Amino acid sequence: MDTPLHVSNIITHVISGTIALIVGFLILFKTKGTPTHIKLGYLFIYCMMVVVATGAFGVIVFKRNLFLLLITILAAYNTYSGFRILKEKTNLFYWKDLLAMLGALTIALVFMYYLKFIGFYWNPVVIYSGVGYLLLVVSYDVFRYCIPASRYGNLWRYEHSSKMISAMGALLSAFIGTLLPDYKPYSQFLPSLVMILIMIFFNIKIYLRLKIK
Repeated sequence: MDTPLHVSNIITHVISGTIALIVGFLILFKTKGTPTHIKLGYLFIYCMMVVVATGAFGVIVFKRNLFLLLITILAAYNTYSGFRILKEKTNLFYWKDLLAMLGALTIALVFMYYLKFIGFYWNPVVIYSGVGYLLLVVSYDVFRYCIPASRYGNLWRYEHSSKMISAMGALLSAFIGTLLPDYKPYSQFLPSLVMILIMIFFNIKIYLRLKIK
């Protein structure tokens, strides 16, 4: 039987996640850089902080839905990194960013080892694609330090857009996967695939807008 603490954690997680998704989609279709966009952006980040905290709490304390731990890592790192690049708008090295990368990778690898250790069956499409995407993002974050500042230019715009939409993709995968458990793994990875297509679309929009300028 679920304890009141567990139920409260689930309710908080679901409400904050739902608000984050609604706000995230509103941001996608709002004019970028406006006061409304900025306010909605902060609301999205605050909601994601609650989602990540309650998601991690649910997995670690109540041992529920281990898949959510991977989703939590993806959402947390992309939200953090997406916000950081918007704030800095540069590829300068910061130790806290390196620590965030190492933390995300360590947790993901320990997670996979733990699942294998306890003999837990996972769908390779879901787990390997999730960990692979995290490795891809972190690899880029390491590689971008090698890009000369003179050539880095507006890359931060693409980074911010890609990472925040990726965070939404992780959130949407968890939401649909939980809502439609009988359709796993499709209900888990298809939402992420849709968000990747949306990410590509908005990055093309950024490119065309910058080209006109």
